[in-house]
Amino acid sequence: MSLTPALAEIVDDFGDLGQPDRITLLLEFANDLPDLPEHLHAESMEPVPECQSPIFLSVDASDPAAVRLYFSAPREAPTTRGFASILHAGLDGASAAEIAAVPVDFANALHLGSVISPLRLRGMTGMLVRIQRQVAEQTAAPS
Repeated sequence: MSLTPALAEIVDDFGDLGQPDRITLLLEFANDLPDLPEHLHAESMEPVPECQSPIFLSVDASDPAAVRLYFSAPREAPTTRGFASILHAGLDGASAAEIAAVPVDFANALHLGSVISPLRLRGMTGMLVRIQRQVAEQTAAPS
């Protein structure tokens, strides 16, 4: 599995824990999601309809060597907010090539399948797919 160093460390952290502690760690991530910068508003960001909660994301790949990610996720949706925070912590600042190389099913490596519904995990996959698509679109050579 090709993961950024930060994402690999997060996967290792989850793998080292038992099920109840994995949920606790996910909820801790939810508290760590950075606020949006003032120039961004959820209305102008891409929605992630695969998520059960209203999640919006924005990608800035103007520097393909250091892609920036932004998420808007309600505090009332800690699981989904935690997933967004994991992606932010693991991918923000990574290169476009590193982000493109992350397997879309990497969420399975967090070992949350027995305590988080498949529908919620699909939301995290939806976020990653949209990030990868935006990176690809923004870094494609003009035709």
